Amino acid sequence: MPRLGRNAVAVALLAVLAGLGACREASSDPVPAEAASPAPCANGWRSGGEPPPAVAVMTSLPFFFPLGADMADVLSGAAPMPWQQFAFGHCYSPVALDTLSPASGVAPDIVDAGPLGGHERLAVIQPRGLSPADNVALDAWVRRGGRLLLMLDPALTGEYDIPLGDPRRPSEGTLIPPVVARWGMAIRFDETQEPVVRNARIDEVALPLVLSGQIAITDPAAAQCALLADGAAARCTVGKGRVTLIADAALFEHQELAGKDGATVQGLLAAAFE
Repeated sequence: MPRLGRNAVAVALLAVLAGLGACREASSDPVPAEAASPAPCANGWRSGGEPPPAVAVMTSLPFFFPLGADMADVLSGAAPMPWQQFAFGHCYSPVALDTLSPASGVAPDIVDAGPLGGHERLAVIQPRGLSPADNVALDAWVRRGGRLLLMLDPALTGEYDIPLGDPRRPSEGTLIPPVVARWGMAIRFDETQEPVVRNARIDEVALPLVLSGQIAITDPAAAQCALLADGAAARCTVGKGRVTLIADAALFEHQELAGKDGATVQGLLAAAFE
């Protein structure tokens, strides 16, 4: 059958999401910063000590700026924190990136000269697209020891009341960057699958999936990769680094899937970064 439109997907998901304990009215509802409550972190960070370890983040999702917020409030810091950042930032301190490669005129594989210099952890979640230089920089950064969480969703399922063409609107179906093939993998998408929440696992972490892609290992010699989460995820050792690839981003679209106080998000981050 043909894939359902975005409105039909939202309707089909509503009954499932409404029954979850963390249910909220919208997938991009902000969370007041004062709502944060300390909890144990897998990376050993504890509230009241040093700041949480930094994680560079590149995404087209409303991670850093709550949708509908007044720009003046955003710039002044008065806007509420998006729930994605609240869940993500409890054990890690997110740092926004809009590019991965150094400035023009600098070789992209000179990692220390670019935005990735000094970072040990990186989350690329439904990006708008990676330039050729970004692909080179990302590969070089991983091979020298970086830890990457790469979430590429063939079909987003969240609802965003933003006109097409507006730069705030997330990339609904991400392009698969060539670096994925360089690491010996491909992502395929079955348009006939039902728009329901299904649960898979990465190690001991529950991973909710909605209209996910399927990862295939196309070149076993390119990297040491193993499929996880019923094939919707893979973990690879690339050089001295590690890549956790997930062909879905529903966890960062629907707050209902993030777990109490973002516990599911934090579990995934620990599995990817620690």
